[in-house]
Amino acid sequence: MLARTSDPIVAIATAPGRGAVGIVRVSGRQLGPLVQALCARPLKPREATYLPFLDGGGEPVDHGLALYFPAPHSFTGEDVLELQAHGGAVVLQLLVARCLEAAAEVDGATGRARLPGLRVAEPGEFSQRAFLNGKIDLAQAEAIADLIDASTEAAARSAGRSLSGAFSREIHTLRDALIHLRMLVEATLDFPEEEIDFLQKADAVGQLVALQAQVAGVQQRARQGALLREGIKVVIAGQPNAGKSSLLNALAGAELAIVSAVAGTTRDVVSQTIQIQGVPLHVADTAGLRESTDEVEQIGVARAWGQIEGADAVLFLHDLTRADVADYAAADAEILRLLREKLPAGVPVLDVWNKQDAAPAQAARDGIALSARTGEGIETLRQELLRLAGWQAVPEGLYLARARHVHALAQVAGHLAGAAGHLAARAQSLDLMAEELRLAQNALNEITGEFGADDLLGVIFSRFCIGK
Repeated sequence: MLARTSDPIVAIATAPGRGAVGIVRVSGRQLGPLVQALCARPLKPREATYLPFLDGGGEPVDHGLALYFPAPHSFTGEDVLELQAHGGAVVLQLLVARCLEAAAEVDGATGRARLPGLRVAEPGEFSQRAFLNGKIDLAQAEAIADLIDASTEAAARSAGRSLSGAFSREIHTLRDALIHLRMLVEATLDFPEEEIDFLQKADAVGQLVALQAQVAGVQQRARQGALLREGIKVVIAGQPNAGKSSLLNALAGAELAIVSAVAGTTRDVVSQTIQIQGVPLHVADTAGLRESTDEVEQIGVARAWGQIEGADAVLFLHDLTRADVADYAAADAEILRLLREKLPAGVPVLDVWNKQDAAPAQAARDGIALSARTGEGIETLRQELLRLAGWQAVPEGLYLARARHVHALAQVAGHLAGAAGHLAARAQSLDLMAEELRLAQNALNEITGEFGADDLLGVIFSRFCIGK
């Protein structure tokens, strides 16, 4: 995709389906002849004009609003034409086809094609043009897709802050401080014979410590932002008839899974995304874990273990009314052994004791006691899930971040720690310190796209919707 950035592009910029209004967007250099062909008149910049959109014979394809944004004052930094028509799929496809046709037609005044090379845009290509033309940085471009995909109000607001540049400004502040520190180190390396010790005079140690503290703060906020974007996968596991489906329904506040007193009712995975304080939790109800001769139930149990192995947290659900039954307790112990064996290190397993309403005299047990039927203890479980996820109270101005941002910041922190070690060794290791600082700056630049491989950019923008 990066090799074709000089081509003019066109695409439908609104979601598929019927709607009151649909938008066709064109971006490229020198769109004036195309505007004339489609609208039969020039358009005033940034002013909506109601007119017919004409086909090759001069007949209206539709009537609507046309807006023209000359470069560089547009979203992409190129000339942009937006046609706001009626939101029918056929109408919009006709307008795209007409744009392609009109672009290939010969302009009578010049004897050349009006807009040679016009093609249908690939996913994310308009946002990619905005990034490449310096209208937004890479973190802001990703925020566009995150805003579109936001599953909670908190995620949408945080994505909006990232799009406005809040996250990018923090990264630029870190980068500026890092560049200043690099300058001091390079000066010491370049002029070793000078009596002035640049590093000591400028308190390089203090600057590095302050920079590490700043990075730690941004890391913490980025982790929260990534959690707000990605959420966590929570799997409810346990023996048959422990109340797993009832618990899913209670957490979701809706009847999503079939609830029955018959053991083994759930044969397949039932998933639902819920939100707690704006954090998305992807909760999966699974088949009861037990040995079975039923082929369908065996498949369900195998799928349950597949879900468990990919979980960020597991709710191990126990039935309080059967907790003291020897066979039941032994089966729970075996499931716990398998959980510890199959789960990656660090994945928490939370013991949840269900049916408290039917077993009020039970002794206190480790974990959370609740009743999925009455709702008692459900709020306690929700708060514990947030704690397991690492969520803290939403700070003011939280921005949305991605896993790659968190990874890049971890690299920055690692390189700064390496630089601190070399600084402590002084002159013998200053060249190594300079290299660590350079690598730290490269990792920061990857976040905003000021440094990064073309294949990374291609992957990021290919996941956008077409027309954005």
